[in-house]
Amino acid sequence: MINKIIDFSINNKFIIGLLTLTIIGAGIWSMTKVPIDAVPDITNNQVQVITQAPNLGTEDIEQFVTYPVEVAMSNLPDVKEIRSISRFGLSVVTIVFDDDMGTYLPRQLVAEKLNEVKEQIPAGFGEPTMGPISTGLGEIYQYTLKVAPEYKDKYDI
Repeated sequence: MINKIIDFSINNKFIIGLLTLTIIGAGIWSMTKVPIDAVPDITNNQVQVITQAPNLGTEDIEQFVTYPVEVAMSNLPDVKEIRSISRFGLSVVTIVFDDDMGTYLPRQLVAEKLNEVKEQIPAGFGEPTMGPISTGLGEIYQYTLKVAPEYKDKYDI
């Protein structure tokens, strides 16, 4: 079967050339018609723990909220890095996991540790919660609306 295909290709170079050019042209045409941009998500596998305590200063947030969360999360398996930001009334701890762990296993591990951390934080100093499942590319969503020519003047922005 393969020998027949090779023989046909060698004996009919013009037809094979036209077929190749047709496939290239169809590929270029279809590439211009793709409505979305194919960008791979290169963001690392991370879970954010966010705590709001509007009445606390930066030093109190760091001492009573951020530090206990960091210490509790540091002994989770496959943690690559822990970053934190402490601002007036806000603590954000980002736990970065290995990429091969998936999306939901790290969130489950962090959720289990959050129950322990909540007991260590004094009452009235905020309650730590997990941030939503999002990535650097997922937080910005760009789109365009293309209106058919017959409806162009019918609707405004």
